[in-house]
Amino acid sequence: MNDARASVTLLAGFQWLFFMFANTVVIPISVGEAFGLNQVEIVSAMQRSFMFTGIACILQGLIGHRYAIMEGQSGLWWGVILSLTATASTLPISLATIGGSIAVGAIFAGLLVSTLALFGLGDLLKKWFTPVVMFVFLLLLANQLIFIFLQGMLGLNESDHINVTVASFSIVLATLTIVLNIKGRGAISNLSLLIGMVVGWIGAFLLFPGEIATPVQASPFVSWWFPWGAPALEWGIVFTIVLTGLLNTTNTIATLKGAEDIYEQKTTAKQYRASLLLSGTYTSASGFLGLVPYAPYASSLGFLQSTGIKERAPFFLGSIFFILLGIIPSLTAFLATIPHSVGNTILFVAYLQLFGSALRNLEGLRFTPKTVYRIALPALLGMTIMNIPAEAFTTIPELARPLLSNGLLMGILCALLTEGIYHASAAKKTATTKVPGTM
Repeated sequence: MNDARASVTLLAGFQWLFFMFANTVVIPISVGEAFGLNQVEIVSAMQRSFMFTGIACILQGLIGHRYAIMEGQSGLWWGVILSLTATASTLPISLATIGGSIAVGAIFAGLLVSTLALFGLGDLLKKWFTPVVMFVFLLLLANQLIFIFLQGMLGLNESDHINVTVASFSIVLATLTIVLNIKGRGAISNLSLLIGMVVGWIGAFLLFPGEIATPVQASPFVSWWFPWGAPALEWGIVFTIVLTGLLNTTNTIATLKGAEDIYEQKTTAKQYRASLLLSGTYTSASGFLGLVPYAPYASSLGFLQSTGIKERAPFFLGSIFFILLGIIPSLTAFLATIPHSVGNTILFVAYLQLFGSALRNLEGLRFTPKTVYRIALPALLGMTIMNIPAEAFTTIPELARPLLSNGLLMGILCALLTEGIYHASAAKKTATTKVPGTM
């Protein structure tokens, strides 16, 4: 009986490993390419990502929120960092200066979040981040990330024109993965992303052998400190990054709220405080190590619901496996050869679920003209800014340009503002109706 239970725990641990890998592997590759790093530096970043993610998960499970929820490199941070590197051509500064400013901003943001966590930041954020704000956040995040993944699927990362052959292969792979997830039973459905990745890797090797990179091991002489650029102080970028760090705390609030239904218990103020304190610490460490900062993954909730395995033992086991994956250079180097089109296709499928998460925040909401304005204004404003060419913002002062040109951040700020005005007005109206008028 004990042997059978140990076997299930071991297999569940490998399942967590595959989930962590699928959600992590493309991030250091895409960010490394955005900063113009060479293959050796990118492999080194992957090693750091694997090891740090495994450690972050174990600490959150032991002394943080104590749920079996992956702590990974945040999609919000990822999108903002890629957006800032994409606007490098419109800013009269180098990529190294942008990277150094991002690192400094991340260190400041982590310290700020950790400090605020000690003073009850979690309780305050639960009041600010209403269902409408969460809808806007998740919708814009999905829109920004899906756009990034679709570019990779179409071969636009290597060329200014769509590669029809690569695009056709990506569409077939995405369709296969979605069908396996929807129609598959048991392990087939639960491991559809892994199956899609393996099938896509093999297919790309047979159809596009030139796209498979030669394994390159990380060099021990590659510095782990500030690989994106030496510390710099471009205040517009630093301010944008600090603001991103504050807004990134929404991942913690949304994920821990969602975990309450799965674990059938209320998340305490102590759990919020401990989780935010750790995430803030990880954010500062990410600034030094050249990693996309961390947050609890809301996608972990769907993973827990699909597998039905809520115990922490398999989660810890998968985290240990992930650390070992980063420690062994040959394994990391081999995994770094995954074709970009395959990685982008699998993440495209995985992050489609963010749209469903966004819509669930609007369940039970009555759509009136006021409600539509609260939803449409920030959501459509954010998406519109995302579609404005970066060159159009060159007339904006440099200090404000990184923020005003970022549709994701502007949409979230607009949602916070409109929700604050709406609820303040509603509270005032309620107070007025309760107090009798005077002559």
